[in-house]
Amino acid sequence: MNTPENQHIGSARAWFIWSLAAIAFGYAFFQRVTPAVMVDDLMAEFAIGATVLGTLSSLYFYPYVALQIPLGVLIDRWGARILMTLALSVAGIGSVILATASSIEFAYLGRFIIGIGSAVGFLGSLAIAAKWFPPYRFAMLAGLVMFFGMMSGVFAQGPLAALVGTYGWRDVMWGLGAAGIMLALFIAIFVRNTPPTASVTKAEAKQSWSTIGAGLKKATTDWTVWKIAIVASTMSGPMLTLGALWGTPYFQAAYDLDRTTAAGSVSILFLAWAFGAPFAGWLSDRIKKRKAILVTGSGILTLAMAALIFIPNLPLTFAIILLAIIGVSGSAMAICFALVRECSPPEIGASVTGIVNSMTVASGAVLQPVVGFVLDQLWNGSLENGVRVYAAHEYQTAFIAIFVACLAGFLACISLRETPVWAHSNDKQ
Repeated sequence: MNTPENQHIGSARAWFIWSLAAIAFGYAFFQRVTPAVMVDDLMAEFAIGATVLGTLSSLYFYPYVALQIPLGVLIDRWGARILMTLALSVAGIGSVILATASSIEFAYLGRFIIGIGSAVGFLGSLAIAAKWFPPYRFAMLAGLVMFFGMMSGVFAQGPLAALVGTYGWRDVMWGLGAAGIMLALFIAIFVRNTPPTASVTKAEAKQSWSTIGAGLKKATTDWTVWKIAIVASTMSGPMLTLGALWGTPYFQAAYDLDRTTAAGSVSILFLAWAFGAPFAGWLSDRIKKRKAILVTGSGILTLAMAALIFIPNLPLTFAIILLAIIGVSGSAMAICFALVRECSPPEIGASVTGIVNSMTVASGAVLQPVVGFVLDQLWNGSLENGVRVYAAHEYQTAFIAIFVACLAGFLACISLRETPVWAHSNDKQ
């Protein structure tokens, strides 16, 4: 039956609305990784070491993680538009606070508020995808959302490093604040939660709250949901720890590169992830399999991390190739968002996505400061312009924490069960 709603499913308007939501996630991801090219600036500005810097960077993740499940529930109930509009405005305000911070405490506050405002982007883009597109495209769209995020990560490396070098980190944060406010305005004007349909009655709304509550309670006690979340978190851990913070200074130390060149090298990880995620999603939808791709990706990721850490005197070219492999293999975690929806009632799709995404981002919140702590324990006292200097082998030792997480994720991945693709839909085109 060709209903008015079906006429809009997958239309040009659907792509435009989804693209704005995906750009919102790209903005959130850009904010996530900006400290990677500001390491020396922030250390010098606030007279801090690696542990405090890791804490500052990871303060983005703590509210982000805590809000994923509540925001998933609210998106299931109210839709993504209003929440994304408010969140982007908050992220913009947080950027201004960080840009004007006169102490590390105010910097903490700004980074924390940025994390609050960034928490909706990924959930919102997937919620829009679920409403405006047929289910057989969902895994591919999840991968394309990752594409927007990772391409933002690419621009947050070499290009952003050049901007920071020219204008300073404070002006860059002012610009990000203005960008957040502008994007919030675009979302408010153009994005709609669903294609045109009849309005929901009050009785249906009450039933919706009841259904969401019961379904969410079931989902949070389902070990399968949490295993998928663990797999997703461990596969994204290297990207969030190497790409978002410690990869650039490591390449500077290991290969005597300037910051812009080192950041450009690390951007290969994001670039590989950007193209790997939509391909993994497309392939998964095509062959109607999830687990096989996840196991393969997790296994290759673990081996690549081991090679980066344990092989001595790696040539720069080989190290960059390993970063590309880490990006491509890790990007298969995008399939986890399709898998968890197929394991759960459709009415709590955003809620279970929130559970998985909270664990995904938690990997960065945990691993970033852990690596920083280990670096400080290994530091030999070297300083350069008042900034602590860490040796390449000290970074490699600290990165063992990332490898252990990858190995644990691979073991969890093997124990996953395959689910029927599009289990909750009659649309199998």
